[in-house]
Amino acid sequence: MVKNDQAQSISNSNMKKNKISASILAANFAILREEIKNISDSGADSIHLDIMDGHFVPNISFGTGIVKAIKKESRIPLKTHLMISNPEKYVDEFIKAGSDTIIFHQEAVIHCDRLIDYIKNKGVKVGISIIPSTPESVLQYIHKKLDEILIMTVNPGFGGQKFLSSQLKKIHNINLMTNNASNIDIGVDGGINPETLKKCAKNGANLAIAGNYIFAGSNYKLKVSELRKSFKS
Repeated sequence: MVKNDQAQSISNSNMKKNKISASILAANFAILREEIKNISDSGADSIHLDIMDGHFVPNISFGTGIVKAIKKESRIPLKTHLMISNPEKYVDEFIKAGSDTIIFHQEAVIHCDRLIDYIKNKGVKVGISIIPSTPESVLQYIHKKLDEILIMTVNPGFGGQKFLSSQLKKIHNINLMTNNASNIDIGVDGGINPETLKKCAKNGANLAIAGNYIFAGSNYKLKVSELRKSFKS
């Protein structure tokens, strides 16, 4: 665990914009159009799309057809999180479907540097995500090319899991590694609510991905506002 004084110094020095991304997987898909409208009006900065293949993670979510449908209705950017094997085979399809950012897993790609360049050359932003058991050192040689680093604070595959406090040190170390660069968002995904986000923010995170916390109620504006307050606590 990072000492409070160290963590606070990171929080105070962080001049990056704090951002909230709503994970649409937790929405009610029976009324998806209404959900997208409401989350677009909530003050969230983006919609987070979890793409699962039942192979890289033990669950299956949705594909490019749903991404296209969401893009037509959304007034905020789409971040597509490819929790899939061989993501290099599918990035073109998800870009064509309307993704503004493509996030892939370091663990799923052999030639990460090549894929980063490929995605950037397509004119979209790129991020890399790492699971809890992956050390931050794998990002050492490529982090300067990234728009986003996404730290999984649960083992990916299912929503509603308990936040892993073991990842706080990793968040802190990644913030140090990137020298708190203003052009690299440090995101956290999994078990995020106002209390867990406070801990993440104190260690350098400026981007929160939240699903169940936002969509569990009916007042999405309030939920997003409460999360945003956590960055300042």
